[in-house]
Amino acid sequence: MITIEEVLDILKKDHNFREVLDKSGYHYHYSGLTFNQLSYDSRQVDAKTLFFVKGRNFKADYLKEAIKNGLQLYISEVDYKLNVPVVLVTNIKKAMSLIAMAFYGNPQEKLKLLAFTGTKGKTTAAYFAYHILKESYKPAMLSTMNTTLDGHTFFKSQLTTPESLDLFAMMATCVTNGMTHLIMEVSSQAYLVNRVYGLTFDVGVFLNISPDHIGPIEHPTFEDYFYHKRLLMENSRAVVINSGMNHFPFLAEQVANQAHDFYGNLSDNKLLTSQAFSFKASGKLAGNYDIQLIGRFNQENAMAAGLACLRLGTSLMDIQKGIAKTTVPGRMEVLTMANQAKVFVDYAHNGDSLEKLLSVVQEHQKGQLILVLGAPGNKGESRRLDFGNVINQHPNLTIILTADDPNFEDPESISQEIASHITRSVRIIIDREQAIKTAMTLCQKATDAVIIAGKGADAYQIVKGEKVPYLGDLAVAASYL
Repeated sequence: MITIEEVLDILKKDHNFREVLDKSGYHYHYSGLTFNQLSYDSRQVDAKTLFFVKGRNFKADYLKEAIKNGLQLYISEVDYKLNVPVVLVTNIKKAMSLIAMAFYGNPQEKLKLLAFTGTKGKTTAAYFAYHILKESYKPAMLSTMNTTLDGHTFFKSQLTTPESLDLFAMMATCVTNGMTHLIMEVSSQAYLVNRVYGLTFDVGVFLNISPDHIGPIEHPTFEDYFYHKRLLMENSRAVVINSGMNHFPFLAEQVANQAHDFYGNLSDNKLLTSQAFSFKASGKLAGNYDIQLIGRFNQENAMAAGLACLRLGTSLMDIQKGIAKTTVPGRMEVLTMANQAKVFVDYAHNGDSLEKLLSVVQEHQKGQLILVLGAPGNKGESRRLDFGNVINQHPNLTIILTADDPNFEDPESISQEIASHITRSVRIIIDREQAIKTAMTLCQKATDAVIIAGKGADAYQIVKGEKVPYLGDLAVAASYL
């Protein structure tokens, strides 16, 4: 529960309060209102709900419907001049985050918070941390792939980082469930739209940076994208950073006066030897490690998670056990065909992660390689050029372009756009299942492989704003083995 007086006090302390107006546009004298529910969905409102108006497509009709259901007051950046008072604020998303913290009893203070950011690898690193911490603690996890608030039941999140009202409700559930730690993926969007405003993490990890999420409804420039990624460092008590990432000197300077660990080749914490399913590390993580995920970059993700968990009090033994047990749905999953050719399924969905995926597979499979790839519609449009540039660096690949969450765009047009950046001929098979089947028929020898990139474990295609059921890349490939 929260009172109107408490709400206004929070807003005033954050310099985010403008005024309270009644239906006639006059100053409203408030007192005695209490709320036992927070909502930004006008369909989930009653007389005891504190409602937040957010979203560029919000319509006054939504509020009118909510008022019919008993709404007594709303918080907004705009006065809709309706029959209930409005609390006017300068930034609705900041208001949501701070009010949700208080409403849910500040659950962030009852958990150890670990956050990962980076263009790629967030989910994998989060899974490593989850399995490490699970050895001696009770971690919860908010991940793109799977979320668990009790360590037993898992569900898929709609957003990499949930809206603040949902985030703090989830945190409160974690506390109720007796969880000790919360591992989160924190996207640049989370800072761009203030989903984690006011939150301080115990440890923040920066894995890497490369151009992505740059477009009309995301970040206008790479500089803006990088700036919002760096905000995690500013809002963490201790940080872990990849010394091999682009712009590392800039980050090292930023965190010089913070508790920090660096990993990778320019640090003491680095890989000494790297095999397919094992590695040896130096520095704070000195020792030998078994690992199920192939690829040097996955070993570095494991080190990042290990260093972060060390900061949270875990032991080297738990780190070794946790890394050895970690698998990630849709990340470097491998199937073997009857003729011993391999099928690799991976979530690689931007140029940088595709390059790493191709390089790892080429280390292990020396025959014909067939890449099945698409790009999403209405987001990350720069990826189409990036994919073309990466493919041009691997001239021996056979390319099949297909649908990957086309949304409101034509998948044929998306595929043609990718193809326009590729300097050799490609095949376009829009039906993703048919594209995978065709690719697998091209594998004749044990050294051959199909690489299916983009969707990972997603069991849907986003078409015209709707999630249309789809078996998932791994299940489709398994059905044709």
